Amino acid sequence: MITTNEKFENFIEQNDEWYSNLELKVLDLEQELTEWRESRTRESGYGSEPPPRREREMLRARGSTRRADDNGRAQVLIDRGRRTARRPRPRPRSGRGRTIAIGSAAGLAVLVIGAMILLRKGPSWPPSVATVTSEIITACQNPNVASEPSQVNFACARDTSQVLWVFGLLTSNNNPGYADATTGRKGLEPITPAQGGQIAWSLNLHHPYNPSSAADSLEVAARAINNIIGGATLTGANGKPAVQPGLESKPENCARYTGSPAIVSRAGFPSRCASPVTTREGQAALVADVYRQWMPGASPVAAQNASVLFQNAGNPGDPQVQAILKTLPDHGR
Repeated sequence: MITTNEKFENFIEQNDEWYSNLELKVLDLEQELTEWRESRTRESGYGSEPPPRREREMLRARGSTRRADDNGRAQVLIDRGRRTARRPRPRPRSGRGRTIAIGSAAGLAVLVIGAMILLRKGPSWPPSVATVTSEIITACQNPNVASEPSQVNFACARDTSQVLWVFGLLTSNNNPGYADATTGRKGLEPITPAQGGQIAWSLNLHHPYNPSSAADSLEVAARAINNIIGGATLTGANGKPAVQPGLESKPENCARYTGSPAIVSRAGFPSRCASPVTTREGQAALVADVYRQWMPGASPVAAQNASVLFQNAGNPGDPQVQAILKTLPDHGR
């Protein structure tokens, strides 16, 4: 505030000098106008002849007196401007110019502060999240990622597809080329290449399954997540359908996810919750349960971390999110 006031005071003092100079110029113009009028009067009254000597002396004396008065007025203005400049805190001059100047300065200050707020860099997700998010869009174009035959597609739904990059971030830093030397796991999904190949066959991929391919890995992960939730119906060794239940096949799970234990059962289909999982709390509980099955051996803490990241997909600055990211290798970057 002190710096700003000093700037305003300098601005005001400069305006005082400008007004003083302007008034002096006005006085000069008045004097020139008076002399021009007298000249016109002389031309009208005396023609081309100069006025008599006595009248010339009177005019000269009158002009000298007027110039002395004008000079005196100018000196007063100058002295007043000097006194104003010497004062440390002059009284503000009232007027439209002062108001416009103050308003402009205030508006500029608001714009500067606003720009600083907008341009200030805040917490963000690791760069790999943006990369995998774009790859998810491509992977989810495969219509076969939904569970069979229930057609659950939680992993690629518009409001829940972040589950893919959240799981990938926690298990492999969203690196499709990830390889775990201890377990042999490759890619984003925590399943063996043989299992991934079986799922890839049901996805109608046009080339052998490659866990190091982002598209392949994400499609397999999406199908695996959807099967965990909605179950699957497979053909058994005896040629008959073998129904594998999903998380939504249990009434107690449906009560946690939807608030109601009611389920829908059909012959040859896994049972499903009668109501969709739409609430924030229900989806968070579902994600935690999915993670523990999707990532064999995952601890309750790891499952809870997955749930927290999922819920805060649009809020990377959440303190819990930042704490979780710091536990990842290279802080998830």
